[in-house]
Amino acid sequence: MKTDFKSVQVEVKDGVAVFTMNNPPVNQLSDHFIRALAEAFAEAYKDDAVKAIVLTGTGKNFIAGADITQVKDVTDRNFILERVKTNNRFLSGIETGSKPVVAAINGNCLGGGLEIAMCCHYRVAVPGIDLGQPEVQIGLIPGAGGTQRLPRLIGLNNALEMITTGRPIKTDKAFSRGLVDEIAEPDKLIPTAIHAARKFVMRFLNIKQRTTRAIFDRMPSAAEKKSVLSLVKAMTAAQSKGYIAPLKAVEAVERGLGYDIDADLDIEAELFADCVVSDVAKNLINIFLNTRSAGRLPRIEGLAPARIKKVGMLGGGVMGSGIVNLLLNNGFEAVLWDINDQAVEKGVGAVRKTFGYAIKKKKMKEADLDQLIQKKLVTTTKLDAMKDVDLVIEAVVENMNVKQEIWKQLEGICRGNVIFGTNTSALPITEMATVLKDPGRMIGLHFFNPAERMQLLEIICAGKTSDQTLASSVAFARAIKKTPIVVNDGPGFYVSRQLGGLFGASVYLSADGVDAAAIEKAMLDFGMPMGPATLSDLTGIDIGYHVGKTFEKRLGPRYKMHPLAERVYQTGCYGRKTGAGYFDYSGPKPVPNPKVVAVVEQYRKENNVQPKQMSGQEIIDTMLALGINEGALIMQEGICDRPQDMDLAMIYGTGFPPYRGGIFRYADKWGLKNVYAKLVELEKKYGPRFAPADLLKEMAQSGKTFYAG
Repeated sequence: MKTDFKSVQVEVKDGVAVFTMNNPPVNQLSDHFIRALAEAFAEAYKDDAVKAIVLTGTGKNFIAGADITQVKDVTDRNFILERVKTNNRFLSGIETGSKPVVAAINGNCLGGGLEIAMCCHYRVAVPGIDLGQPEVQIGLIPGAGGTQRLPRLIGLNNALEMITTGRPIKTDKAFSRGLVDEIAEPDKLIPTAIHAARKFVMRFLNIKQRTTRAIFDRMPSAAEKKSVLSLVKAMTAAQSKGYIAPLKAVEAVERGLGYDIDADLDIEAELFADCVVSDVAKNLINIFLNTRSAGRLPRIEGLAPARIKKVGMLGGGVMGSGIVNLLLNNGFEAVLWDINDQAVEKGVGAVRKTFGYAIKKKKMKEADLDQLIQKKLVTTTKLDAMKDVDLVIEAVVENMNVKQEIWKQLEGICRGNVIFGTNTSALPITEMATVLKDPGRMIGLHFFNPAERMQLLEIICAGKTSDQTLASSVAFARAIKKTPIVVNDGPGFYVSRQLGGLFGASVYLSADGVDAAAIEKAMLDFGMPMGPATLSDLTGIDIGYHVGKTFEKRLGPRYKMHPLAERVYQTGCYGRKTGAGYFDYSGPKPVPNPKVVAVVEQYRKENNVQPKQMSGQEIIDTMLALGINEGALIMQEGICDRPQDMDLAMIYGTGFPPYRGGIFRYADKWGLKNVYAKLVELEKKYGPRFAPADLLKEMAQSGKTFYAG
């Protein structure tokens, strides 16, 4: 038979055809790849010299799922449904074909890759790889038999856990559950798979008994199926608010998993098609693709980033300790500096605490942490210890003079090409860099708390930040497994200011008579992880007040502090850290703080405002209109002009509900003409804070959207 099918190479060894799949970069299933695979199988089936087939991948991947770019823009349900059914016929043909097929799983086996592997008659895998059905994470369900074959192989409970969460399992667990038949080291993988294939040829293994569709011993009884699914549906509904795929996956199992698998596959295909054309899937797929391309800017295209191996960390507080965790976990050497021995000791203790979860979950032992700290972490109270680092990250007290003095000293200590990254969340970085002879080496690296867990890294370019500094910073972000979002310097940068805009309408609504609890509930119902009052109490009302005053000073009259916010600040109740803010935390659970309630009531009384009933949607419209407008103002001012990056920043930095796609996706769905009309109405009611941005007005009037297409 032929040996080259473009993305599939074939080598016949003593009657066994070894198919090596090679579709860079990660062996994704795409139209041309499936055609090549189908052609190779057709020839192998016709060739009498081929008695069995071994299917394997290249590099780190067997097949890492499907090429989702081929479905992200599909709006025709019937079109995708027919495509899926055609694909299912091909896969079922592998399963019911006349020749045994052994999957030699050399690397990650995800989504459609696992579905192909489950159609094979035997599965050999190397240790330590991921096997899973992650489709729900992009708003889809398995569409090539995953909901029907996986329960047959590993049981209903295990399959539902994998499918509804999208979390993969490792080889050893896959073997113990029956998803993998044999484990082999990488250099023994193909010989082991060929040996298994010959067992079929020699009739030691029966091909018909080994087809997944013929395995019934793990199929649940009708009563067991009903009981398990009843519980899973309730749990899934509670955990997947706003998402449709997890419930569609459960439905596929509930309506399927019978004795006619082909009919069950048709049910799964119908439900998969429902997901593909949904807004939720479109939003989640775009988030996935935009995350993959984050930080790829024309400005730095082609620039080779500096190699960063050793990083200096200034300050071992909450943020500094979290950043050190990231450095140690990702193979960097770290030098932790603080002002004295006591602060350094406290910082090391804080670093240890950041590993507490991993130790609790038995992903790491205390001895491993001891060894990691001993091998990779150096502590010091002397800035001279930074002389051989490649990057310095500063997270000391938020005082411009203190920071500038440190940077001046470091410029005389560090090499000329060392990057200076400040973690400031409020101070102007362009001003901070003025003390340097080479301000091009300074950049903002704004981590989010807790740094070791939050996925976002906001990278802020100061006025003179060099392209080389930016390129190296973006590469560093990826190396510590962060999503890099690049913005320009300005008050609040992007995320803090955008969040202030999104939640900024709450004080106007409260002053207008709307119950604070209704505002909190509306934003929770919208999908935010917490409402504005809860967030203010968590971050500190005093901090929010000072940020607001900074905006008022630097951004002008639009941002004048609302008089009710002034009065709340004057209570001295600043949130959790003082025991009370908008809520009182002295009891077993938070309750409205009487002091703040009294201030609000007094303000309303003085202004002849009566309590007002407002629907959840009206509240959401008011909050989102101001948030969208803030985003438009930020774009207008040149802080950032990439809505896809800005949406990612809000999703990963503030918990904006991913299934809604981001503030700008939401704006396009709402319609910019409607957003503009709402802002005009709100400006008349509440004043200049709601005045539509010139950019938004122009876009609304010309029919433009933030996203093309």
